[in-house]
Amino acid sequence: MAEHVKAKAKIMRVEEVFWEQPPGHYDALSKLLVYPKNSDTRYFDFRLSSYQPKGYTEVHVHEVTEHVYYILQGRGIVEIDGEKHLLEPHMFVHIPPGVRHGIFNTGLEDLIFIVAGSPPGDTEVKPAGDRKA
Repeated sequence: MAEHVKAKAKIMRVEEVFWEQPPGHYDALSKLLVYPKNSDTRYFDFRLSSYQPKGYTEVHVHEVTEHVYYILQGRGIVEIDGEKHLLEPHMFVHIPPGVRHGIFNTGLEDLIFIVAGSPPGDTEVKPAGDRKA
């Protein structure tokens, strides 16, 4: 009979995680805080993202993964299925699978937000058209 291995909890400071630039992101960085490659999880992609002014991600779609963005600082625009919405602190966006989306820092300071996605396997950017900015 296979022995059950208990998963490890993770506690660390955000400064211990390096910034990464995901594919399809421009002047836009993320810290992958909880992700299958660095944590005992199969279900979560939890990251902190920071987009410099003019930073953005290409409009894209995830076939399986859904996301929630929670805005901490800055202002910008999220495009959802071709419709643009202004973002500012304490707003959130839920993006179900199959919805075309992109986020753009149109403000004057860094746009900082939390991203939670599940499941994490479909998080690579798959461009959905020719829109970049």
